[in-house]
Amino acid sequence: MPKTPQQNQQNNSTPIDDKFYENVIVYNAITNEDYLTAIIDVVKPSFFKNEDVRTVIDIICKYYRKRSTVPTVTELKAHLVTEEQRAAFKNIVLNFKQLDTVYNFEELIENTEHFFKERAIYNAVVQTATDCSKNTNKLDSGSTLQLFEEACNISLVDNLGLDYFNEINKHCDKLLETEERIPTGYKWLDKKLGGGLLKDGRAMYTFSGVTNSGKSIILGNIGTNILSLNKNVVIISLEMSENVYAQRIDGQLTRIPLKELKNEIDNLKTVVNNYRKEHGCNLYIKEYPPKGVTVNHIKAYIQKLQLKKKIKIDVIIVDYVNLIQPTVVTGNSYTDVKLVAEQLRALSYIFNCPVITATQNNRSAFDQANPGLETTSESMGLSMTTDFQASIWSDDADKELGVLHMGIQKSRFGENFGTHAFRIDYNTLAIDETDDDFTESNEVADAENTIDKLLK
Repeated sequence: MPKTPQQNQQNNSTPIDDKFYENVIVYNAITNEDYLTAIIDVVKPSFFKNEDVRTVIDIICKYYRKRSTVPTVTELKAHLVTEEQRAAFKNIVLNFKQLDTVYNFEELIENTEHFFKERAIYNAVVQTATDCSKNTNKLDSGSTLQLFEEACNISLVDNLGLDYFNEINKHCDKLLETEERIPTGYKWLDKKLGGGLLKDGRAMYTFSGVTNSGKSIILGNIGTNILSLNKNVVIISLEMSENVYAQRIDGQLTRIPLKELKNEIDNLKTVVNNYRKEHGCNLYIKEYPPKGVTVNHIKAYIQKLQLKKKIKIDVIIVDYVNLIQPTVVTGNSYTDVKLVAEQLRALSYIFNCPVITATQNNRSAFDQANPGLETTSESMGLSMTTDFQASIWSDDADKELGVLHMGIQKSRFGENFGTHAFRIDYNTLAIDETDDDFTESNEVADAENTIDKLLK
């Protein structure tokens, strides 16, 4: 895959003398408030090998975080309470005589970012080696991966966002642009989503339901529909094996009944191969054990997949969010699930594509038509994080008729209400849209059933 501008910049950057540059950083931290503001959220005393620099940087940062301003020399001296601290400051000031007093700010920030990344990666290597030597059988691979990701993702780029009044023309140009969407294959759902899934990501879409309500079937069908648009889809399965998921895709794509797949191998191969030739799409199904993978693992897998296959993934489907292990386990389900949801949604920014997932509803949603957002299991933090959430449900009569209902629980793209009925063929697990007349007749039937219950 082509390198990003940031990667090219790093590869083309001129090497710097790290030992000398420690003095440059502490000098500018003391004398340049703009510089200290730029580095304050990233800098750590552990980045510095010089004990004197480490001591002074620690004092400056603590002062700034408390007062939101750079300490004057007098204020700084007042915080030098030990002989070691006073000696450290004296040594630092003597080193300042070797430095220039004027710096190109852009280059200063660029070199500082490069310095911080190298030191953070070095510290991550040391920490990992220490953990391995102490606990060879209990190394937390998720935490280790997160340690290196944080080091590699250090950035001092100063993005102040949209200057609304001064950049009103830019804002209006954006209003006139049409956001590209990826249709789900269902007109009613696409209408509720403002045209479909956001092509460039920055959004997570969640489908909720009780056990065996059809969540995975919905995810599979949406994935299959998107394949017909010449798109590349990856499905992360934490509940079913890759082969079982593939069989469901077989039925949904070819409309061959699942029970007949073994007897229709030649037909299956022909249909699938022709479909691939016609649409030029790719589908990858990756299985992980429940609670055996973090979002960081999923991210690493997709990065490797894109690199090896030399493609861009257009849609990420994760079945399902509650089965992902949080990178930091707190034991509090609300916090753990919310953290996973936030990290999963972040993938839509990293890979510039929509993320689709599912979640369980709690017991109160059983035998309930159009369950509300409050029935979300384990953590409302998930519902707060996701951009769109729809419920899936059907009663015994619906199942006999091959009807599956969907109701909007939350939407940042338009109406956050409304229900629709879909037809499901349980032989192939294929879901098709119904017409408005069918939906309206079912809504009338639901209303009549409710009235009958009230009269009893």
